[in-house]
Amino acid sequence: MEKKQTIWNKSDRQALDAFCEDYRKFLSASKTERENVTNMTAELRAAGAVSLEEVIASGKKPAPGDLIYSDVMKKSLVIFRIGKRPLTDGLRLLGAHIDSPRLDLKQHPLYEDNNLAMMETHYYGGIKKYQWVTVPLALHGVVAKKDGSIVEICIGEKPSDPVLGVSDLLIHLSANQMSKKVSDAVTGENLNILVGSIPLEGQEKEAVKARILDILKAEYGIEDDDFVSAEIEAVPAGEARDYGLDRSMIMGYGQDDRVCAYTSFRAIMDLADPEYTGICVLADKEEIGSVGATGMHARFFENILAEMMELMGCYSELELRRLLTKTKVLSSDVSAGFDPNYPEVMEKNNCAYMGKGPVFNKYTGSRGKSGSNDANAEYIAFLRNLMDEGGIIYQTSELGKVDEGGGGTIAYILANLGMEVIDFGVPVLNMHAPWEISSKADVYETYRAYKVFLK
Repeated sequence: MEKKQTIWNKSDRQALDAFCEDYRKFLSASKTERENVTNMTAELRAAGAVSLEEVIASGKKPAPGDLIYSDVMKKSLVIFRIGKRPLTDGLRLLGAHIDSPRLDLKQHPLYEDNNLAMMETHYYGGIKKYQWVTVPLALHGVVAKKDGSIVEICIGEKPSDPVLGVSDLLIHLSANQMSKKVSDAVTGENLNILVGSIPLEGQEKEAVKARILDILKAEYGIEDDDFVSAEIEAVPAGEARDYGLDRSMIMGYGQDDRVCAYTSFRAIMDLADPEYTGICVLADKEEIGSVGATGMHARFFENILAEMMELMGCYSELELRRLLTKTKVLSSDVSAGFDPNYPEVMEKNNCAYMGKGPVFNKYTGSRGKSGSNDANAEYIAFLRNLMDEGGIIYQTSELGKVDEGGGGTIAYILANLGMEVIDFGVPVLNMHAPWEISSKADVYETYRAYKVFLK
């Protein structure tokens, strides 16, 4: 590995640009975990994949090359590409997450205050709250009605759609606000979205709120009480865009971690004739600790793997445990890219640079490696050899200076099952901001690296 080499010196520019344009379009169309699962499932079906449930119903044993998937409550996705070796020889697993920081509508969001209709939110994941004011927002999600029907919501993405947003205090009256710490200048309870101002004709009480409800009923057939069983996310409105005068980067919402989710997905889709069975796990809830039934702390991955082993005629609890310990994993998550505007938080010998390839993070966590998966040296040596043989340019990094902060991924959860795991993904600028930045060179090289790992 040459530290100063960049992908631009050696990449296939035509293939790189084509791949990244596909990624840009996918990022624009997949702003929630549900949309990720829906759009990826459609691509899987078009490629001839079948669901695990269909395979179980058929009673047929999966064959090498088969593409099989299972979605978990429409919010997480597990994809298998069956290899030539038996499952009991171990697996090659790419694990990413498809949730991103955002503003969620509360269960009773809609209210009126001085002839303005507002919606209350509860922020999801780690955000700088001040970054979410005065930004055009769109609403994405679903409303589950009592009769069992599901109403899909997407407002603010079409050119003809209105956008919404959180207002901010004008500079002329913000002396007190400006004197506060940045973390206190905008509070979570003030992240209320302005949604309307015209009163409903003939309505005396809360007439503006009544008009918004009238619009929602006419357009979507939903009532005020239906918000109780809804999952609606406020996300930045608009498409991902080429970034930079040379169009070398992509600016888009949710690249943490959909840039690694998409490259992992494409790698397993494009995988042909693998030795070991490859698995792509795209999980929900990572940004809030991988909790809940669709997060990696749940047992859905083990359950799905047990079902696959049963289909292959090799399931037992002991064989499942043995299989997990023979499995090699790349925790496909982003890393912090070096930003020339903020060099003081990075240690330049051990940080990731844009355009120099995907990043191995031996450990994440914070300060004294708290909460990290600290990958063993032997596994790193194995991966170094694999990447060098595959002609992959890569780099290694820590997540900033030791005492500056830190963060985590799903790596430690998979390591708890006995797998060999290391974090490996794309360096990103503006991580967790409404608009994040990635290098097209890194995106494409990460896809190539994931293919080498799976093959």
